[in-house]
Amino acid sequence: MVPHPIELGRMPSRPVMEMFDRGRITAKSDCPYITKADMTKPLVAENHGLIARLLNQPYLLLILAPLFWGGNVVAAKLVVGEIDPFLLLAARCVGATLFILPFSWRFLAADWPVIRRTWPLVMGYGALGYALYNVLLYVGLTTTTAVNSSIETGALPMMILLANFIVFRVRANWLQILGVIIAISGVMLTATHGDPARLLTLDINIGDGFVLLACLTYTAYTLALKFRPQIHMMSFMAVAFTGAAITGVLMLQLFGPGISSFAELPAMSPRVWAVLAYVMIFPSMFSQVFYARGVELVGPNRAAPSHNLIPVFGALGSVIILGESLQAYHYAAAAIIIGGIVLAEWAARRLK
Repeated sequence: MVPHPIELGRMPSRPVMEMFDRGRITAKSDCPYITKADMTKPLVAENHGLIARLLNQPYLLLILAPLFWGGNVVAAKLVVGEIDPFLLLAARCVGATLFILPFSWRFLAADWPVIRRTWPLVMGYGALGYALYNVLLYVGLTTTTAVNSSIETGALPMMILLANFIVFRVRANWLQILGVIIAISGVMLTATHGDPARLLTLDINIGDGFVLLACLTYTAYTLALKFRPQIHMMSFMAVAFTGAAITGVLMLQLFGPGISSFAELPAMSPRVWAVLAYVMIFPSMFSQVFYARGVELVGPNRAAPSHNLIPVFGALGSVIILGESLQAYHYAAAAIIIGGIVLAEWAARRLK
């Protein structure tokens, strides 16, 4: 749908988070791995204020978005042993929902006729893509390194490409398929800690196994976005995170220390609170908004390669902040995955 242009000569008086789109983003733009979307067109407006200028810097936005997403892994690993992963997930989803709602009221009101019919589906997206994906990732990080996790999630674009080919018969040539196989082999090298023979006995670190399950969950979420109702991105995020919050609380009660563990949060360390604030706000909302705005400004094809920075920032943060070390198999796996991605994307351009 075509957005309503902002009047030239003055900035809108509405909250700044609404600036970037007064129409709708209807083609799954909040997902960093959906890149061939019909996006709203860039807005033409005067630059007034720091945030306004930031929202008109596409390449800065497309660096910040993967930086915040990659930081999710580092932040979660930073508090392993201090907070239960189910409590971390539940607190994140509840907090993110409360943070997002004030920015979403106007859009929710406008989209209410559609939301009233489709809210179970939209909440299901949140349960699958936000809650289940992140809790599997957080559980995996209790027994694997953040470097491993970052490299493994780096193959998500290739897993999604393969799943699209299998499920929706999206056109792919043999070079794309070869690129996918190469990239996934790099993931397997990481998951087996440099010894692929361990696959023969299914001897995979349980933490890496949970991270791979998280990747499969996100792949399913991404494919399901094909059926997403056409509502504003802020409406989608508000309803989806509400579903994620409900799911997170249910999982906390069923598989974690229980809802009563929320009472432990006030006594937790400043580091835990800093991590909670980070995961509630930056990867939950700012990354989504920044990526969507970046796609608006430069188009999906030029924005797409930015998602390959997510594992880069995750691995760098793991080394710099967590003090983890890079092993020889990490370098080999990263090179294999990058090679597979480059081959697949080059082959995709040849199809056009």
